[in-house]
Amino acid sequence: MSEDIYLKLRQAMVETQLRSRGVREARVLHAMASVPRHEFVLPQAMDMAYADEPLPIGGGQTISQPYIVAAMTEALQLCGTERVLEIGTGCGYQAAVLAQLSRAVYSIEIRPELARSASERLQRLGFQNVHVHCGDGSLGLKEFAPYDAILLAAAAPSLPEPLLDQLNDGGRVIAPLGTEEQQQLVLLTRHGKHYDSQRRETCRFVPLLGRFGWKDWEIL
Repeated sequence: MSEDIYLKLRQAMVETQLRSRGVREARVLHAMASVPRHEFVLPQAMDMAYADEPLPIGGGQTISQPYIVAAMTEALQLCGTERVLEIGTGCGYQAAVLAQLSRAVYSIEIRPELARSASERLQRLGFQNVHVHCGDGSLGLKEFAPYDAILLAAAAPSLPEPLLDQLNDGGRVIAPLGTEEQQQLVLLTRHGKHYDSQRRETCRFVPLLGRFGWKDWEIL
């Protein structure tokens, strides 16, 4: 397909999948209309890149449904000055969207091959403010903390304590919490030692791996 066709598909995605479902933040909609999602999927799936569904990216992992990406991003209420931590880089698409809306994105991926390919892809596409690391995302990235926002792109039984410790006062975390089969997006806002909690959409993510996830990566 030509770039013009992909542009039209992105615009249609924004109108039919995002705006019509209640995503209203103009900067989020602009980011979703700008990031070339077809560059983040497998070659055989490029014609489905803007479909209303998650798609496999290899290694048993997926690129999230566009609506979920937009809803999670909007929940963080980014204004452009934030340092954001993403847990679960995957193919790099969510990080690319966050990069459009924040000062810097630190993304951690436990699978070396995904971390490597996502980093190369993001650099090739010009996302210079995304820094991809390979490691146990359930531990966060303490060396670059604190963060103004944290997005967990994998399902966890509860929010890992290290992530809460690395969040700035006034910062926000959006995460899919629940069982391995079904989760609900939960938004936490930090106020000193206390956290406000809001439950949002139901969803289904791949499980978080690592010390505070469902399974330790070392035993897989």
